[in-house]
Amino acid sequence: MDPGKSLNLNRLGIETTLHTVFGADQPGEFIENYLKKENLNFIKDIDPAGTNTHINIMDKQGNRHPIHIIEPSFNPKIDLDRLEQVIKKQDYIALNVNNYCRKVIPIIKKHHKTIWCDLGDYEVDNAYFNDFFEVSTHVTMSGIKLKDQYNVLKNTIEKGKRLAVITNGSEGSIAQTDKGEFIETPIIKEYKMVDTNGAGDSFFAGLLYGAINGYSIKKSLQIATIVAGLTINSTELFNRKLSCELVENEYQKYFSKD
Repeated sequence: MDPGKSLNLNRLGIETTLHTVFGADQPGEFIENYLKKENLNFIKDIDPAGTNTHINIMDKQGNRHPIHIIEPSFNPKIDLDRLEQVIKKQDYIALNVNNYCRKVIPIIKKHHKTIWCDLGDYEVDNAYFNDFFEVSTHVTMSGIKLKDQYNVLKNTIEKGKRLAVITNGSEGSIAQTDKGEFIETPIIKEYKMVDTNGAGDSFFAGLLYGAINGYSIKKSLQIATIVAGLTINSTELFNRKLSCELVENEYQKYFSKD
């Protein structure tokens, strides 16, 4: 799971354990101290290449243009035995598409877990994503590289997924359920953009929060939109005011009539 997803879920009262990889360096020390300060449960493995470090240059439309400073290892060593002890205790798994996470897939399958996966900038014909797509029960993806989005959703559901969601930034999101229902969710324009970093992770966290609480898919998507909107209205990967109470109040404010 990405730190952004974990930090949002943690603020929403969901007991969360993050597995992460960073270097034995100053950026890694900063991340570790930050996660501890947020009282987030996490386990780490060390990347000998150092902590993944990049600068995001943001344009006026909120698009990111990263400049990479330290590239992480493509295949860092992971303590799989330790990680399995954590995985088997979880109700949900949020699977990241970093390459090293492929090693974890057999463990997740062994313990028959519900697997939510954010496929990121998914490309239908890119084999890199196949392992993550195939194992997942619920998927979200950015629409930035997807042309016929409704057909992508339809094909995703036909391949056995329970839910497929495509996010389109300021254009909102579209989703299809395993019942064949299409759901479009617009953004909330009242949330003014400060920084779009973390919006996708926050959307994912809000969606999973809704599912864990037994909300309908429509309401879960609306909650996801709220959590993402609160994040872009802040300068961090989550809004520091985020809480269950705030989310429910925002839901009543913007969606209670739906």
